[in-house]
Amino acid sequence: MAEHRSMQRAALLDAARTLLSEGGTETLTFPALAERTGLARSSVYEYFRSRAAVVEELCEVDFPVWAAEVAAAMASADEPAAKVEAYVRKQLELVGDRRHRAVVAISASELDAGAREKIRAAHGGLIAMIVEALEELGHEQPRLAAILLQGVVDAAVRRIELGAAEDPAAIAEAAVGMALRGVCG
Repeated sequence: MAEHRSMQRAALLDAARTLLSEGGTETLTFPALAERTGLARSSVYEYFRSRAAVVEELCEVDFPVWAAEVAAAMASADEPAAKVEAYVRKQLELVGDRRHRAVVAISASELDAGAREKIRAAHGGLIAMIVEALEELGHEQPRLAAILLQGVVDAAVRRIELGAAEDPAAIAEAAVGMALRGVCG
């Protein structure tokens, strides 16, 4: 029975990823989850109490995988500047990944305080990854620099997700340029 529930929960999460990727927040409804998984609508409520609970679990499941991919990209770089570049590029590369689209599809205002804190902690883990490279580059305030660097990444992510006029590759190049050389560098 436990294995069956685990498989159903995984199917619901996969359906949620697909719905969020295909149509955003509006498409993530319990009737749509039920239709995608073949469950009765009332059964979906046995697994999740709200849309926010679905997104919270997606964050818990998918964010560590995302972070591990960023960490692996950074680990393959030898120099601190190359680590910074890998940090930026890998996050922007993952923008099209269904896991990422699911995590960002619902705004933080729709999540309860506990869920928002989990997401903040996960982002804090991303920021912690880059602090050492920034220290090696000689930043006097590497944690602040890391937070600002993540702001550049977040802005580039939003630009890509909006389907901006610029090609995603051009957005990535601009973000890497800002990360490595600053606005005037």
